[in-house]
Amino acid sequence: MTPPPSRCTALGTPRARVSSPLAWSRFPLRLLLQLVWTAAASQGHPKSGPRISAVWKGHAGQDHVDFSSTEPHTVLFHEPGSSSVWVGGRNRVYVFDFSKGRNASVRTVNIGSTKGSCRDKQDCENYITLLEKQNEGLLACGTNARHPSCWILVNDSAEFLGERRGYAPFSPDENSLVLFDGDEVYSTIRKQEYNGKIPRFRRIRGEIELYTSDTVMQNPQFIKATIVHQDQAYDDKIYYFFREDNPDKNPEAPLNVSRVAQLCRGDQGGESSLSVSKWNTFLKAMLVCSDAATNKNFNRLQDVFLLPDPNGHWKDTRVYGVFSNPWNYSAVCVYSLGDIDKVFCTSSLKGYHSSLPNPRPGKCLPDRQPIPTETFQVADSHPEVVQRVEPMGPLKTPLFHSKYHYQKVVVHRMHASNGETFHVLYLTTDKGTIHKVVEPGEREHGLVFNILEIQPFRRAAAIQAMSLDADRRKLYVNSQWEVSQVPLDLCEVYTGGCHGCLMARDPYCGWYQDRCVSIYSSQDLSLPSNSRPLLQSINPVEPHKGCPNPKPEQAPLQKVSLAQNSRYYLSCPMESRHATYSWRHENSVEQSCEPGHQSPNCILFIENLTDLHYGHYYCEAQEGSYLREAQHWELLREDSAMTSQLLGRACTLATSLWLGVLPTLVLGLLVH
Repeated sequence: MTPPPSRCTALGTPRARVSSPLAWSRFPLRLLLQLVWTAAASQGHPKSGPRISAVWKGHAGQDHVDFSSTEPHTVLFHEPGSSSVWVGGRNRVYVFDFSKGRNASVRTVNIGSTKGSCRDKQDCENYITLLEKQNEGLLACGTNARHPSCWILVNDSAEFLGERRGYAPFSPDENSLVLFDGDEVYSTIRKQEYNGKIPRFRRIRGEIELYTSDTVMQNPQFIKATIVHQDQAYDDKIYYFFREDNPDKNPEAPLNVSRVAQLCRGDQGGESSLSVSKWNTFLKAMLVCSDAATNKNFNRLQDVFLLPDPNGHWKDTRVYGVFSNPWNYSAVCVYSLGDIDKVFCTSSLKGYHSSLPNPRPGKCLPDRQPIPTETFQVADSHPEVVQRVEPMGPLKTPLFHSKYHYQKVVVHRMHASNGETFHVLYLTTDKGTIHKVVEPGEREHGLVFNILEIQPFRRAAAIQAMSLDADRRKLYVNSQWEVSQVPLDLCEVYTGGCHGCLMARDPYCGWYQDRCVSIYSSQDLSLPSNSRPLLQSINPVEPHKGCPNPKPEQAPLQKVSLAQNSRYYLSCPMESRHATYSWRHENSVEQSCEPGHQSPNCILFIENLTDLHYGHYYCEAQEGSYLREAQHWELLREDSAMTSQLLGRACTLATSLWLGVLPTLVLGLLVH
């Protein structure tokens, strides 16, 4: 909201000023503006936040599609390279088509509950919680009035397959995880509604059904599961990531502990009656995500994304984990599957001080051999290894941490125009936005840079699901109201000419023929032999120096006539949150707004215009060695009598409205 006209008018609205509005309002307004500046300056952690923010409006009719009704619980399925996006909702599955160059469309497949009687309205619904591609079509499973069931979807019709316990929960609010691998299915969903309440990791379809012992996990919340095919087929592993209650009940200990667990995919159960139906190769290890330099610990795992090695080496698969702490600050830690495997293969067991049996707990055996009873008993009573899984890198610290609360992550490995590799992270926040963070992929100590905050929806809302399509170079996200298709590049949001384009440090974007363009679209352009190549300067400290013109363009001069003894304020939009914005008058800096300033504008308030206040004012943005003139204003003298005639009573009304709203703004900043 901008302040009112008259003696408190912002720049950009050159009009005459009243020289004598209510004198009592001067002190409160001045005080409130000072509170705004103080609250904005106290937010901290400036450089871990996004450099700029943008709203993705999309192309008309092509990138946003609404649901037919509000969907409080959804699941999203998308095959890379396909233009179709499937979203399971309440009693239906939506099929969205985002074909290139055409308006997006949506079809619905109705899958209502098959049960005639139910206890209450929510129990009557069929919430679709699982969508999975099968040879014959798309498998859809849902709560079905607390009778979990599945359907197969072919050509927009649904065929009922019957009840399938373990494929869908009884309620859409339950934590659930289902993993498919060929003909085998693994699940964390309980099969019985009123017993078996202790969460387990099960093989529910395959040669032998197995489940984890009830004592090896404490109230787990499952995050992610994956199959890792290793060098020997019998050594293939299942890794799953979860958080659980901390067994350490010390008041100073964190409530949650983040874990990774391993199972042998070929586990056939044990030899004794106690172990024949249980996983005999279960082990778990703690995931560490902490920064010793700042004494910050992040114990609550939120999401995991696995980025396979481009050369197919399974040990070099990167595991990106999003963690939070009790204050909802976040960190991203990166692990390797090789390090995780090594911990399980070499570490001793926590609390076990005798010699380990042979084969050692957690070892996969060839030729489908059962695990000896002694090995199972040791692992079952001491399931945690001593050694902890630490992040990659010599310092074993987070990739970065931030005051923002991140919830989901996907990562795209891409190559800039010069062939350099980058890992681009897309992180959802609890505010319904997406942060785009660039990690150099080839330099061990490269600078991680948060370049952009994206508002993906037309109507601000929490992000329920996100899927990355590297082939089409799109993100697909949905809220309870709509589905959006968001390009990975988004180069059009970077303004400021060549300097603004290169200062963004976006590896998808470059400067070509007076435009900031995607490197993918520029690859399709026919470049004349005498034309300049696409300019990219992503990692250097001074990327703007790659532009042909070493200095950015000056801001156009704007003039405003003002009455003496009136009040006025100059407002400069802070496009880059990483820059320091300063208002300079003659040779003096009158106001400075540091990075992390939460207000979208840097405001210079002039309480009483005197002869000394007239003249030229420059708003300058300093970002490293990059100095840009953002605005240039000249304040001119004007007859105060004319001012009174032009504005009159509008000043008093607008000032009172502004004073009424400003305390709310201050309070919001202070509690942010």
